[in-house]
Amino acid sequence: MKKWFEINNLPIRYKLIIHFLLVSILPALALAIMIGWAVDKIIEEQVNENTIQLIDKVNSSLEYYIENVQNLSYFISFDSHISDFLSGELLLEEMEPDEEYEVSQFLLRMTTIYPEVAGIMVINKDGDYISNELYSRTSQKLTNEIWYREAVENQGIAKIIGNPVGRNIASHVNYQEEEIISVARSIIDPISQEEKGVILIDLKVRVIGETVKDVRLGKTGYLMVVDDHGNRIYSPNQNMLNEIPVEEISTNNSGTFSKKINGEQIQFIYRKSPFTNWTTVGVFSAEQSIAAVQQIQFYVISFLFFVCLIGITASYYLSYSMSRPISRLVGEMQRAESGDFSSNYKDTRMDEVGRLGRSFNSMVSKINNLLMLTEKQERQKREAELHSLQAHIKPHFLYNTLDTIQWMARKKGASDVADLVGSLSRLFRIGLSKGDTIIPLREEIQHIESYLKIQTTRYQEKLNYSIDVSPEVEDFSILKIVLQPIVENAIYHGIKERRGPGHISIVAKKHRNNLVIQIQDDGKGMTNEKLEELKDSLASFFTKDDDVQSMGATKGYGIVNVHARLKLTFGEDYGVKMESELDKGTLVTIYHPLLKGNIIVDKEKER
Repeated sequence: MKKWFEINNLPIRYKLIIHFLLVSILPALALAIMIGWAVDKIIEEQVNENTIQLIDKVNSSLEYYIENVQNLSYFISFDSHISDFLSGELLLEEMEPDEEYEVSQFLLRMTTIYPEVAGIMVINKDGDYISNELYSRTSQKLTNEIWYREAVENQGIAKIIGNPVGRNIASHVNYQEEEIISVARSIIDPISQEEKGVILIDLKVRVIGETVKDVRLGKTGYLMVVDDHGNRIYSPNQNMLNEIPVEEISTNNSGTFSKKINGEQIQFIYRKSPFTNWTTVGVFSAEQSIAAVQQIQFYVISFLFFVCLIGITASYYLSYSMSRPISRLVGEMQRAESGDFSSNYKDTRMDEVGRLGRSFNSMVSKINNLLMLTEKQERQKREAELHSLQAHIKPHFLYNTLDTIQWMARKKGASDVADLVGSLSRLFRIGLSKGDTIIPLREEIQHIESYLKIQTTRYQEKLNYSIDVSPEVEDFSILKIVLQPIVENAIYHGIKERRGPGHISIVAKKHRNNLVIQIQDDGKGMTNEKLEELKDSLASFFTKDDDVQSMGATKGYGIVNVHARLKLTFGEDYGVKMESELDKGTLVTIYHPLLKGNIIVDKEKER
């Protein structure tokens, strides 16, 4: 809170500068952050999407080549000589030179038609083989080779073997193991479902290189192909990896992840081909995409700097143009505050400050007029006081006349008349009380006793009363005429309406540092509806614009008047509280502060 007040104490000029800076710079800063975040995300998504598209294209090409090789194996198995050789009807040692040449030319034509094929070998179940480029390194039967058994277990489905290592087969062209991919498919007898042999086709790895050689991921990124065991099928000569993170790649069929390798953050995007069961992996440096983002961020920051420069200049100018007339107006107000009402704000501007200045001029002019009017009224007041002093002769004449009537009544022996006139004289005398609004409690009690004596003379035996004042409150003061309106209500609306004699009890005592006076009657009482209506009048009196006439029309005017006077004089903690029951009577409780003269004795009150 202290800092907030310190900000409030700043001159309006600085507040305006801060406001303009916040309005101009904060949105620009937020926009720059959002643009940086959005660009980073969009570039990352585009890089990932483009890389996935390239990977899908490479996978489609690989699947095309493998599918061609698989179709080639079907075509070879349909040749009559190859079919006889696989079924055992044509033995290798019984083949005529023409037949052997024809088979060799047939396989040669296949490698010519499909240049991606490095070699073809047909092996029957006895271990004999026919090939154009391939041959067995040893005399050991090829049917014992792992690739042969895997092809047989696949039941006629092509088995892809990437970079075949350690097989007992060599090539006349002398291809290295990492330069070829083997596809082996077993030939199954359609009737007996027994194996007839296996057709082995070697595919050149360079066809994969030709597919991906033009693919570039950033400046140094590339694509590589690995098999289902994480072994490399193809990778460029210059690559970033010494080993492939098989754990991450083998978890899902596709995905993306990053890993720090040799101090550089490397991004991986991969997707597995369901046909070949190989995974194509995009590998590129994450810092290259970050560099593109940083370039965009540089332009954004430059724009932000330009906006801040313009915003600071504009805010300084605007704040000066707005605070200067306000400062002039404050100076004129300070002159008026010091008592110089000849000050005048001169400006022709039509904005809020100009209207405020013209209103200030109008206010100063009206103050001057009010000062002259007040001076005139003070003269009239002094004249009225002189007339009021002369008018005091009338109430003194009334007191003296009533005393003369009382003395004459006693002289004639009419004591009852004398008592009645004496009560009326005291009633007037205490009611006027030389214009005082706060009187001693004993005088208020004498006032209500005089009133009750007059009413008892009127109502005879129908009205009885008792007054009990605690000795500890006799020396305190009270607001004048708070009992008479309530007692009057008790007589006219309670005692008068009941059958037989009634009684009014007045008790004054000290309770929790307050003067509490209870006026209770055993009269007619009132219904709950009337009681609530009167309570509403007490509660809502201060919420209305009441004048004297509307106040007189309020229900329970006497009680409402006392309630209002107490609250207006002493505050919200004081006033009148009512309780009533039909045919049983009414209790009115007055809460009044303890006064010594005009001073409240104890302001700490507990109700």
